Amino acid sequence: MSYKLNPMPDQVDSIILEKARQVETATIGHRRQLGFVDRSIQPLFSDQKIAGTAVTLALPGQDSTLLHHIIQHLRSDDILVIDRLGDYKHACLGGGVAVAIKAQGCAGVVIDGSCTDVPEIEQYELPVWCRGPSPITTRLYDIGGAFNVDICCGGAVVHPGDLVVCDNSGVLVMRPDEAEEDIDWALGKQAAEPAAHAAILKGEKLGDRSGATKLVEDKIRQT
Repeated sequence: MSYKLNPMPDQVDSIILEKARQVETATIGHRRQLGFVDRSIQPLFSDQKIAGTAVTLALPGQDSTLLHHIIQHLRSDDILVIDRLGDYKHACLGGGVAVAIKAQGCAGVVIDGSCTDVPEIEQYELPVWCRGPSPITTRLYDIGGAFNVDICCGGAVVHPGDLVVCDNSGVLVMRPDEAEEDIDWALGKQAAEPAAHAAILKGEKLGDRSGATKLVEDKIRQT
């Protein structure tokens, strides 16, 4: 295996990013089907929420050589998304890698695999979404890997330059040119939720409000 390094992608427009930082992945989940990574990839710490531009890395098994090299290219508002190519055993991110990524100003990391040194990652306040901790680490084996190529993370295709939104519910990846419509819809739904919840607390029935009761009653009448 050899190394493949592509240029850094254009970053997502700052206006879209600002909206994305306010949206909830679960709200978009009411409308959208594609782009959600496997639910096993969860935030390492609670109450973390980030949005940024996908910078992608395909990193093989026990080797973290390419990861160490590419950290220098990470920018503010980037989110490093790492495809571990099916390896969940070896942790590619620990304290030393975390502090190096944080020093670059990178917004956070999503790993389709494990991490280690959780207290140090917390100390350096690096937002991380992964499949949990592991005591077995990667090493510098100089095997190879690919930077800024299309990857698969938790079953979702991730292109360099995609918009990535991460929160307590999980991780969502969207193409920038189609993200804003879904984000605007979700922000509108979120803005309406407090009034809807208040109405339910005052006695309005959820089934009446959502239309579910009418669907059930119509179906019963047809039988």
